[in-house]
Amino acid sequence: MKAITEQEKTKIKEKSTRNRFGANESVYRLAALGLLTAITFIMGFTPIGYIPIGALKLTFMTIPVIIAAAMLGPTGGAVIGGMFGLTSFIQAFSGMSLLTGALFQLNPILTFLLCVVPRVLEGWLGGLIFKALDKIDKTRFVSYVVTSLSVPVMNTLFFMSALYAEIKIIVAANANAAGTLSGDLAKTFSGVADKAAGDVFLFFAALVGTQAIIEAVVCFVLGTAITKALAVAVKKKK
Repeated sequence: MKAITEQEKTKIKEKSTRNRFGANESVYRLAALGLLTAITFIMGFTPIGYIPIGALKLTFMTIPVIIAAAMLGPTGGAVIGGMFGLTSFIQAFSGMSLLTGALFQLNPILTFLLCVVPRVLEGWLGGLIFKALDKIDKTRFVSYVVTSLSVPVMNTLFFMSALYAEIKIIVAANANAAGTLSGDLAKTFSGVADKAAGDVFLFFAALVGTQAIIEAVVCFVLGTAITKALAVAVKKKK
């Protein structure tokens, strides 16, 4: 029987270590997804996640999406983004949100797409952004910074673009849709209905300008700090 050399023993040991790490990696990812899902739903149904401001809501729900995108990649980011979207749709279905609640009454299917699709997309793209930067950013700090800023910005851009499209479709199907609403909601519908596509940026900038800046700054700071701290903790644990 051929004796195993020291070099072969080392290779066998390294292979075994990689296999164990792979198994631990799967457990880690599942546990992280479960924890981030729980955090997302807790935030979604407490004042931590959504703060009402007129017809819209100030949201910090992108923070778990940032963490998932940076720590779990595009798939993890998309999953937690989807959980964020589900909390938004539940708020629409239950009437907890004035704007999406009104939209749900007018068109439930479009409202589901409005709440979920932009959030899945932002999580997936956030993961791709982090993955791309991570290849050239050895410290990963820039990767965390850019991802933490891009996700809330994408959330605002994607959601407001989808909102514009949904309102346009609803108004096209029912010109009197705004008449069924009141206050800020009627103004929002009428404002979108009266604007050409080229004016939509200025309209929504006026509608959510300050809110979008607050969301971006808070999520950027907390997202960067939390993801960096978690990365250090996970590295030490491994």
